[in-house]
Amino acid sequence: MTQQMNPSVTTEAILKNAFAAAVSVADPQVIVPQYLAKIFPSGQEPQGKCLVVGAGKASASMASALESYAKANWPQIKINGVVLTRYGHSSPTSHIKIVEAGHPVPDQAGMDGAKEVLALAQELQAGDVLIALVSGGGSSLLTLPVEGISIEDMRKTTEALLRSGAPIEEMNVVRKHLSAILGGNLARVAIARGARVEALLISDVTGDSPADIASGPCAADYSTYLDALSILEKYHLGADAVPTTVLNHLKQGLAGEKPETLKDIDLVDAQVANHVIATAYKSLEAAADYVRTQGYEPVVLGDTITGEAQEVGVSQANLAREYLAKGDKPLALISGGECTVTIPAGLKGRGGRCSEYLLSLFAASADLSKIAALAADTDGIDGSEKNAGAWFDGEVRKLAQPQGLVPETFLAAHDCYGFFAELGALVETGPTLTNVNDFRIILLDK
Repeated sequence: MTQQMNPSVTTEAILKNAFAAAVSVADPQVIVPQYLAKIFPSGQEPQGKCLVVGAGKASASMASALESYAKANWPQIKINGVVLTRYGHSSPTSHIKIVEAGHPVPDQAGMDGAKEVLALAQELQAGDVLIALVSGGGSSLLTLPVEGISIEDMRKTTEALLRSGAPIEEMNVVRKHLSAILGGNLARVAIARGARVEALLISDVTGDSPADIASGPCAADYSTYLDALSILEKYHLGADAVPTTVLNHLKQGLAGEKPETLKDIDLVDAQVANHVIATAYKSLEAAADYVRTQGYEPVVLGDTITGEAQEVGVSQANLAREYLAKGDKPLALISGGECTVTIPAGLKGRGGRCSEYLLSLFAASADLSKIAALAADTDGIDGSEKNAGAWFDGEVRKLAQPQGLVPETFLAAHDCYGFFAELGALVETGPTLTNVNDFRIILLDK
């Protein structure tokens, strides 16, 4: 039941508290212990060696939570391992090594850390347990290329895909087929040695498929070499944009000269389980619960909204207009899903997909005085700068005109960061140490 609105709580506070609620429900310190207790009930603790590996923006926090749980519940089990995370996203651990590396474009630190992950997995024996801690961002962090492809080749390929506007799902299909770890290849190493695999996954992808979360290092992959080549062709990424070593490897795979990624048939009789422990939808529901207490009726639009960020902003402005025209209650339109930003050659741009969506919404809703909104990445970093996203309400809108800030000018320059920075309307949280995709909320007041 929707409660009465509280006039003492500002619109800005409601927007930011809703975002905080979405982030907190995906906190690894809370959810990792809950799932470890389910996976390893009393009397069924890990036996043999317990190796912990992983990658992603939340993975260091997951490792920290696992260590605390193991200390209290598995005091006799020796734990070691290595986990990769983005620079600035570390968390304290005693036995599991944390490696900070480049994201979204891979770097040497990531390659060295990924080599360590693979080398440790190759030491597993029958009866050992591999616990994989995986979250969004893991694809670029675990981009250990197969033999014959250099880290520079991977970097150039990733940059070309980023600039093409290809959605993350398509980017990851290509990366899986160039990696020694992604696309189930990590699990393949453990299976060959008779080890048990338990993967804990924090999802930042639409659909929450283990194969898509960080490109599924422990999951069967549905994509093929043909799919990877078709994606490069779709975005006109030929030899002028992608290294020939990459193109040759994919063509050799298509010809059957390279092994495919892990498939369902490879998991028959294997001890492999993937557990999705946090999702974008659960976070949207947490935000919905919060705004209900503030007198807003939540409308959850879903966690699968994708497309060009500017187009989604216009679409949701139109949707807000429709809801305002037909309803008489204060509403909160809540959505998730990962948009894309296509930047023309010659432009650098500042910001990310959340801020770009929000600026587009701002521009397309100039006639709606009773609208307020926030868009932010749940990992705390939106694109090229250090903000999580941005927000606005009627008061912020009033500031733009006297300052001569024309949203369309900033949209054309893809400088959404600059626009909201001028208005003091950035959302700045720092790394949240989790990652369940993008969060968007529009408040509609009567």
